[in-house]
Amino acid sequence: MALSKKKVSNETIRRLALYLRSLHKLQEINLDIVSSGQISANLNVSPDQFRKDLSYFGSLGKRGVGYRVDNLIKHLEKILGIDKECRVIIVGVGKLGSALLAYPGFSNFNFRIVSAFDNDRKKVGKIINGIKIEEMENISRVVQKLEVHLAVLTVPSESAQMVATKLAKCGIKGILNFAPISLNLSNSIRILNVDVATELMTLRYLSRKACNLNTGSTLDRVTENFE
Repeated sequence: MALSKKKVSNETIRRLALYLRSLHKLQEINLDIVSSGQISANLNVSPDQFRKDLSYFGSLGKRGVGYRVDNLIKHLEKILGIDKECRVIIVGVGKLGSALLAYPGFSNFNFRIVSAFDNDRKKVGKIINGIKIEEMENISRVVQKLEVHLAVLTVPSESAQMVATKLAKCGIKGILNFAPISLNLSNSIRILNVDVATELMTLRYLSRKACNLNTGSTLDRVTENFE
């Protein structure tokens, strides 16, 4: 399954990952063939949107018949690049980095955490979930030796850019950035930012508006002040 020649949005790729998770759950209950409606039912996605997302990558099902679960899983894994093991490192082993190291779910999607790094001498040498914490200066050697593809960045914002630049020079192709800062790297390095505080602010606004907790008029007045 080749990559699509059409421009595919990040939102589409995120939905493909959700479809894959849904398919795994359907496989667990021994379903062999499913419809687009069954796959998208719990994802707030319409069957039409599901079919459109798959159409970027060719025809993967038969009209009136549906999709073979095992075949579609294989196709989606290949599209997402997780049909083979993808090696990942975690840089910054504070509370968040430690929690990610202990998370068992990555292996379900062929991601393997192979090493972790921190500049705190008290942490170096410790083992979390079978992973030894290395010194930061060893990043380049480990990345090249183990052919690491991706990095998870969980360092403080003041050191995030410096560490990210080092990761890029080592050959890392993608960074999942938890630091609350925008990273400035080459366009060849893919960056996904996870800013929990920003997401919470967005969620707070949406929840206030949805619940109408005596804020409707307040929100309107705030909006009017900016018009």
